Amino acid sequence: MNDTIRKNAPWLLLPIVAILAFGLGGRLLGEERRASRDPMDADAPSEQIWTCSMHPQVRRSEPGRCPICGMELIPVEGDAADPSSDRITLTERAKALARVRTTEVGRLGSGRTERRLLGRVEYDETSLRTVTAWIGGRIDRLFVSTTGERVRRGQVIATLYSPEVYNAHQDLIQARQQLARLGDGGTPSARQAAEAALDAARDRLRLLGVPEGEVKAMERADKPSERVRIRTPFGGTVIERLATQGSYVETGSGLYRVADLSTLWVQLDAYESDLPVLRAGQEVRLRVDALPGESFQGRVAFVDPVVDPKTRTARVRIVVRNQDRRLLPGMFVEASVQSDARSESSEEAPLLIPVTAPLFTGRRSLVYVEVPNQDEPTYEPRFVTLGARMGEHYPVLAGLEAGDRIVIEGAFAIDADLQIRGGGSMMTLEHDHGEPSE
Repeated sequence: MNDTIRKNAPWLLLPIVAILAFGLGGRLLGEERRASRDPMDADAPSEQIWTCSMHPQVRRSEPGRCPICGMELIPVEGDAADPSSDRITLTERAKALARVRTTEVGRLGSGRTERRLLGRVEYDETSLRTVTAWIGGRIDRLFVSTTGERVRRGQVIATLYSPEVYNAHQDLIQARQQLARLGDGGTPSARQAAEAALDAARDRLRLLGVPEGEVKAMERADKPSERVRIRTPFGGTVIERLATQGSYVETGSGLYRVADLSTLWVQLDAYESDLPVLRAGQEVRLRVDALPGESFQGRVAFVDPVVDPKTRTARVRIVVRNQDRRLLPGMFVEASVQSDARSESSEEAPLLIPVTAPLFTGRRSLVYVEVPNQDEPTYEPRFVTLGARMGEHYPVLAGLEAGDRIVIEGAFAIDADLQIRGGGSMMTLEHDHGEPSE
């Protein structure tokens, strides 16, 4: 079935070509005729050729109907009567009417170029930390109730009721009181035993995870506390609350997730064609829709060596300073990367053309090349062999050279006009080149 579609592809495209030929192609012809017709030759005789708008390969010396579709034949005037011409010359007005844009064919990385990539702001994974309960128990109170709050290092963020800590604290107080009662009157062995009991009570609290500062404070207390304080060992912004007040937690259970937002990551999606111009340490300019008119600077920290087989992209990590906290995780970002030709150009690098440049019909790939050294814009079709698509570009395997100027917008209009003139086009030229593989 695919072979049938491929064989009939040229004929399937003919109605589209006809529409353009009647509309834009006819206007281009009119511009061309008015520009090229010499008033001195107005009375010069010329052979009149008639063709079909649907089937430009039909050419007759007199009016009539198309033998294929039965439509009335239309006259072909001027240089269009020369079927051997594969070139088309446009006036500047006709070029503007067709919205023709050209670009110079270059190699991958040739010239100083700007690549635009899209991505999203994310947390710096190295700054993501979790405040955990160093002892099991019931959460008596949470002092940070909402996400987005900033906490400082050493701040009490929760209190827990822990029977284990309560009992160990009680033993610590009793051991201290026993040693105090002995004073100077106790026997050496009794004092040694009391000191050993006090050290054991301290060690028990340390083994339960009580910080050293908390142990000293608990030793000075007159009665055991039913609650223990949980302090955060680091500062940052609370991005997630993991526990609820009144619930029971085990040792090591997470209470809060905290992130340092002074440094953020921007994760970009880069196509295969973008990867050769990206390297670690490269400066990147970032813009976000939420802050119009502002830009941020970052540096490439990591380029994923693996390409996603579904999206054909690789992740690129950008590190950006965020001291004023204006960038927020989750924001969409447009990144601009400048590449320098002196470090990237190579004679072995492939030629690249935009995906908008080639025309495909059947198994043929065709581009329109601007003919150099002409008084007016002149274009000719040229068949090319293309490789697999690389993002927004095709690599050129054959048919073009570096420095050729090709049409990247308006090629279809030029081709439709050339068909009406009876010249070579993607429908009529006898050539066969492979389309790019997907």
